[in-house]
Amino acid sequence: MSTQSESGHGRPDPGLNAIMSERRQLINLAYRLLGSLADAEDVVQETYTRWYAMSPRQQQAIESPGAWLTKVAGRICLDLLGSARARRERYVGEWVPEPLPEPTEWINGRSDTTGDPADRVTLDESVSMAFLVVLESMTPAERVAFVLHDVFRYSFAEVADIVGRTPAACRQLASSARRRIRTSQAPATPAGRQAGIVRDFKQAWEAKDLDGLMGLLDPDATVIADGGGLVAATLHPIEGGEQIARYVIDLAGRALDDVTLLERTVNGQPGLVIQQDGVTVTVFAFEVADDRIKRIWAVRNPDKLGPWTTG
Repeated sequence: MSTQSESGHGRPDPGLNAIMSERRQLINLAYRLLGSLADAEDVVQETYTRWYAMSPRQQQAIESPGAWLTKVAGRICLDLLGSARARRERYVGEWVPEPLPEPTEWINGRSDTTGDPADRVTLDESVSMAFLVVLESMTPAERVAFVLHDVFRYSFAEVADIVGRTPAACRQLASSARRRIRTSQAPATPAGRQAGIVRDFKQAWEAKDLDGLMGLLDPDATVIADGGGLVAATLHPIEGGEQIARYVIDLAGRALDDVTLLERTVNGQPGLVIQQDGVTVTVFAFEVADDRIKRIWAVRNPDKLGPWTTG
């Protein structure tokens, strides 16, 4: 619980616990806005730096420290989203959001179940890889307005204060973002069914079963890989169920004998990881619709796999 002490001016002095209790909310917000855990943590650090750069008198004059922290974090994210577009134009190959493991499997980049829950991202449908990829197609203002209002339930008046536009404009931004979500996302598949399909894919892959893989893949399926220019990865999407199946079989012939393929939760959804000598080297996220795999995202960039490293 938060603790507060009284200042000499009669206004509650926000104590350390009260301020730090906002950390989890800020991490959750920044990750959804940026698609990068490392960037989200940097945003939260910068937000707290700005808070503690104020004098005690300035801090005590703020009616709601939590709202202040959210506003600052949201504005930092908005600025970063603008510059991210230029950075991604220089990115080698395809850029995929940073994948997250099950919270019980991750604390501060290590396998741990006893750490501070404030350092975890809450996993729900708003952090599925498919959802984050759609967010990437939005303008920075659309993304911030939509996530703040539709995911975190801030009023449009509060959103307007962060985005720097009128509440009516923010309402339009969120509405436009909603249309993108509706037209881009496949109907949800029950988690149990999706887990079974991913498991079947794993078994067919390990068995080098071309027909089995093709039966699990949508004819128009797509694979997108992210190596960041740091490790080998296909630079362009692979399209078509047969092409993907043949590509996967080729990978199996060259790589699977030396690695372990494991079922894991990826951004709250059933996924797979490849480990080599106990180190995760690839994370696979899936989108499943009508009992077929429509999209696979393969993250190989080691800079995005820190949370998957067992310590």
